Amino acid sequence: MPSSVTYSSTRGGETNLDFRSVVMQGLASDRGLFVPDTMPQVSLDELQAWRSLGFDELAVQVIRKFVGDDQVPLPTLRDIVRRSCAAFRTKEVTPLVSVGGHQVLELFHGPTFAFKDVALQMLGNFFEYFLATGSNGGRLAVLGATSGDTGSAAIAGLRGKKGIDCIILFPNGRVSAIQERQMTTIPDANIHCVAIDGTFDDCQDLVKASFDTPVFRNKVHLGAVNSINWCRVLAQTTYYFWSYLRVTDNGDAASNDKVSFSVPTGNFGDVLAGYYAKQMGLPVNKLIVATNENDILHRFFTKGEYHRYDIAHTISPSMDICVSSNFERYLYALAGNDASRLAEWMIDFERTKRLTIAGDLLEQAQSDFVSARADTDATLAVIKDYYETYDYLLCPHSAVGVSAIHQLNMVQANVVCLATAHEAKFPAATSRVVVDLPEPPRELAVLSELRTRRSELPNDLKAVQDFVEDCVFKKKKRRRLAKFVKEPTCLMVIGAVAVAILVQQAIVRRKY
Repeated sequence: MPSSVTYSSTRGGETNLDFRSVVMQGLASDRGLFVPDTMPQVSLDELQAWRSLGFDELAVQVIRKFVGDDQVPLPTLRDIVRRSCAAFRTKEVTPLVSVGGHQVLELFHGPTFAFKDVALQMLGNFFEYFLATGSNGGRLAVLGATSGDTGSAAIAGLRGKKGIDCIILFPNGRVSAIQERQMTTIPDANIHCVAIDGTFDDCQDLVKASFDTPVFRNKVHLGAVNSINWCRVLAQTTYYFWSYLRVTDNGDAASNDKVSFSVPTGNFGDVLAGYYAKQMGLPVNKLIVATNENDILHRFFTKGEYHRYDIAHTISPSMDICVSSNFERYLYALAGNDASRLAEWMIDFERTKRLTIAGDLLEQAQSDFVSARADTDATLAVIKDYYETYDYLLCPHSAVGVSAIHQLNMVQANVVCLATAHEAKFPAATSRVVVDLPEPPRELAVLSELRTRRSELPNDLKAVQDFVEDCVFKKKKRRRLAKFVKEPTCLMVIGAVAVAILVQQAIVRRKY
C-alpha cells in the first residue's frame, strides 16, 4: 500500500508529521489542529468489496487508508481495532435500526453508553501501543475536558493503562448525575476527575492553554483525548461507512445511492468525521448539523455568523458548548487549505469572539452542511412522540438530531439519525415526558451504589497545571479538595467507629 498520510497544522506552524506524532501530540504547537495533507480515496468498487465485512474489519480497512505499516503494522492495527470493538455489547458495534420512516444509528453500545466509546477505545489502544514502542519514554499525561460523555469514555479507554495518567476536567454541576458518576466511580489510580468552577468552554480553554505552555507540556508529556486529537475523528469515520453499507444493503453502491446523516452537534467532531468520509468518496447527500439552544453552528450555516454567546444550560448537556473546538478543521477547508488565511480568522475570532462570512464562502458552507436548531420544548416533544408512537426512547441529544430531520422535511429511509447516547443516562430529562421509564441497564443502575472520588479546582490555569504535575510526579500526597463521597451505609460505619473511639476515650479518662 502507499505510505501513510502525513499531517500539518491548520495554522501552518508544523508540517508533514506522521500519524504516531499527531496522535501523541494532540494539539499543534501553534495552537492549530492537525489535518491530513492528502485525502485518501475509496472507490465504489472498494465499497462493494467491503459490504460483507464485519464492523471491526471494515474499520481496519478505513483506517488503513491513512495508516500504513510504517506507522502501525497491519497485524497490530487489526489487534487494536478488534480489542476496541470487543468492549461493545453487540457484535455489530453500532447497529442500525429503522424507526419512524428513517434510520437510527445506535452509537451507545460501548462501555459508557455513548458514541465516544467508538473512538476512545481505539485511541486508548493506540496510546498503549505507541508508548510501548518508544514514544515519550513510555509516559503520557492525558488532559481532557468533558461536557459529559468524553470524560467517562476516555476513562474507560485509559483506565489501568501502563504509563498513562488521565486527568479529566468537567464543569461542576453542569453534567448529568449519571455522567458524573460514570467518571467518579472509577477506582483506578491513574484516573483523576476534576470538577472545575466554570463552564465546559472554561474547561476546554484550560486544556488548550496547557498545550500552549511549552515548558509544562513537555515536562509532563501532555496528550489529548478530546476530538482535537486526529485519531478521534479518524475512528469516527468508520461508522459512516458502516451505516451507509447497511442502508444500501438491498441496493448497489455502484448505483450511486446517497445517504444523509443528521448529527447532534456540539464540538463538531462527529459531523466532521462524516464530512471527511464524504471527501474520501462515500456517497453522502446531506450532512445535517443539529444543535440545541447553544446554536453557534446553526447561526453560522444559516447566516454566516460564528459569534460566541454565553452558554445556555439545557437538557442535552453534552451539546452545551459555545465554541466548537473541531470547527477549525472545517474552516481550514473552507479557506481553501490556506493556513495563513485560517490563522488570521482564528486570531481575529479569539480577539473579537466573532467570525462572519458571506457570499461565495457562505454558499460553499451551505452546500457542505445544512442545519437546524431544537430547543428544549421541541426536544421533549420528539422524545414523547417517538416513545408513544414507536415505543422507542431517545436521549435528549439524539432527539435533537431527529427533530432536525422533521424540521427539514427529510424523514426518509435513506436518512440516518445518529443516536449518540443511551436514554438511561438522562432520566431527569426523559422523565419530564415519559411517566414510567424503562429499567436502566445494570451497568448504569449500580452507579448509585458505588463510592465516588473527585477533586475540585477553581477556573485557574496554574491550579490545574499544579494538579497535573502532582498526579504525574507524585511529588506529595494530594491535598487538593479531594472528596471521597461515601454512601449512607459507609457513613453509618464511619459514625459507628467514631462513637466507639469516643467511648474508648471516655473510659481511659475515667481510669486516670
